Amino acid sequence: MRPGWCLPGFQSISVGRGTRKRDEDSGTEVGEGTDEWAQSKATVRPPDQLELTDAELKEEFTRILTANNPHAPQNIVRYSFKEGTYKLIGVVNQLAVHFSQVGNLIPKDSDEGRRQHYRDELAASSQESTKVVISETEILEEEEELKETEAETEAGSQTDMPVAEVAEKVTEEELMTPKQPKERKLTNKFNFSERASQTLNNPLRDRECQMEPPPRTNFSATANQWEIYDAYVEELEKQEKTKEKEKAKTPVAKKMGKMAMRKMTSMESQSDDITKVTQAAKIVERMVNQNTYDDVAQDFKYYEDAADEYRDQEGTLLPLWKFQNDKAKRLAVTALCWNPKYNDLFAVGHGSYDFMKQSQGMLLLYSMKNPSFPEYIFSSESGIMCLDMHVDHPYLVVVGHYDGNVAIYNLKKPHSQPSFRSSAKSGKHTDPVWQVRWQKDDMDNNLNFFSVSSDGRIVSWTLLKSELVHTDVIKLKAEGSTTDGLDGLQLHTMGCGTAFDFHKEIDYMFLVGTEEGKIYKCSKSYSSKFLDTYDAHNMAVDAVSWSPYHTKVFMSCSSDWTVKIWDHTIKTPMFIYDLNSAVGDVAWAPYSSTVFAAVTTNGKTHVFDLSINKYEAICSQPVVTKKKNKITHVQFNPIHPIIIVGDDRGHVICLKLSPNLRKMPKEKKGQEVQKGPAVEIAKLDKLLNLVREVKTKT
Repeated sequence: MRPGWCLPGFQSISVGRGTRKRDEDSGTEVGEGTDEWAQSKATVRPPDQLELTDAELKEEFTRILTANNPHAPQNIVRYSFKEGTYKLIGVVNQLAVHFSQVGNLIPKDSDEGRRQHYRDELAASSQESTKVVISETEILEEEEELKETEAETEAGSQTDMPVAEVAEKVTEEELMTPKQPKERKLTNKFNFSERASQTLNNPLRDRECQMEPPPRTNFSATANQWEIYDAYVEELEKQEKTKEKEKAKTPVAKKMGKMAMRKMTSMESQSDDITKVTQAAKIVERMVNQNTYDDVAQDFKYYEDAADEYRDQEGTLLPLWKFQNDKAKRLAVTALCWNPKYNDLFAVGHGSYDFMKQSQGMLLLYSMKNPSFPEYIFSSESGIMCLDMHVDHPYLVVVGHYDGNVAIYNLKKPHSQPSFRSSAKSGKHTDPVWQVRWQKDDMDNNLNFFSVSSDGRIVSWTLLKSELVHTDVIKLKAEGSTTDGLDGLQLHTMGCGTAFDFHKEIDYMFLVGTEEGKIYKCSKSYSSKFLDTYDAHNMAVDAVSWSPYHTKVFMSCSSDWTVKIWDHTIKTPMFIYDLNSAVGDVAWAPYSSTVFAAVTTNGKTHVFDLSINKYEAICSQPVVTKKKNKITHVQFNPIHPIIIVGDDRGHVICLKLSPNLRKMPKEKKGQEVQKGPAVEIAKLDKLLNLVREVKTKT
């Protein structure tokens, strides 16, 4: 055995005899057969070794080994449920184990070492005894073989033994003779190579997760006997009331009640299941549509018509999306309005301008993010002729119907019925309502709006808790239409209001257009007189609109093919444009005081810029596919350079304005571009002054 240890496997460094022999045989240049220790050794100096002085060689560099593990985390914070706060943990395990292995080496002086030593001695003695026995048996076997061969030769001539008996004897002899144990080859304990691992093991990393603690509230109450008694009494009273109600119900009523409850629960469960995925389904639908109409979205965002540079200050309209719904195919677009809060959302009113073909109405709200299907759908028994969305409460939409009723829809409520609706008792109009407009809240902070109808009444509606309260502001009377009736009574012919608009700064002032072609300037304070009257058109006034920039300017259009721009202090129009077809609607641009758009029944959209051309439109473009389609309404988007137009087939088309249609003031060298309302007012004033000078000269 190796001294110091009982089991093989302990590795140590030593010089083997085999290697010594091999070195001696190989020989050296100094002399063969000489010992290595006796040979002279010369030190070889590497060429890149530094030359240090004695002081530098004597200088000592101390390295301090610390027990702190640099890989151990420093700031571990854990939540203490006892104190209700996060606390810092100071004690961290600094031990880093790089390699561990369970060893099998046993000291020689231990009990197990003595047992193994005794076991090895027994094995060695048994091997020696077996060697002696084997040598004796070999001698005896040789003698017996010689005797057998002699006997066989003698008896071979007489009788031969059978082969089977010979084989049996051989097997018996093999069984009787003991087998010779094989010698174990002893390994050379001096011929080995040391193995080690120098790879760097990455430090272990702990992953932990902490959840938020459950919310806790402190509840404290005192319960005495009287409180417990009162609670039991209330519970008994409730049980008695329910028993009385059940007794009062007949068996049939009970069955009907149960069936109704089952239906309600099933409907609620279905609606709950649907409402869980409505938001996700809406987002997925928008994503699919965005991929489908990706080219249109790219045009909306980035496309600019480069050909505008080569045109003589003329522009074009690029068609983008087309909005339509199957339920509103045969209904005309009677109203358009952008949402004041969400710039991609707009409301569309559907009805019919043909009094012989009146049917149901539709209120649809579309988003440019999903052109394939409307965001909200509301249906009504009567056609919708006008609508408006509240500025401060963009979820409230007021509509006017063909049957004279007004209604308010709340987009927050999913059901299709209006939240407020007028009736015959509450002062509904007797003719179609052609225009509705939200107004500022009254003195009691109640919402209110105005409506105008063909019955000649302009009505103010106020929203109270659960009803609409109306007050007649003014009744339109056709001037010069008084007739003498029986008994000397004078009969006045009522004017038919078709459109109206309120002044942007003067709250009490508003304009009213009539079927006779006149425009009345009215005040909320006077119910019997008009502030002024304008002989505007030869046919019905289709739209009246104040300028969003200039306080004196308004615009009107009519079925007599004309668009006129007015100064309300002068009774004659400043500009007159003949568009060769009935004009359905006009709209001011939100970005310039001199730009406006008009649509005609021949399917064309006209865009004017007075600062570029005072005499004709800088863009006249057909935007519907069929010539029979009549365009009814137009609206500018408040932010994006697009317009939407609606026709009498229920289609709404979105169009992008080319750069020439939305030109801004050019930058001059050394001067900054001035922008803002004051610049726009001055630009329009300059044009009006030129017109006024021409009129005064003539």
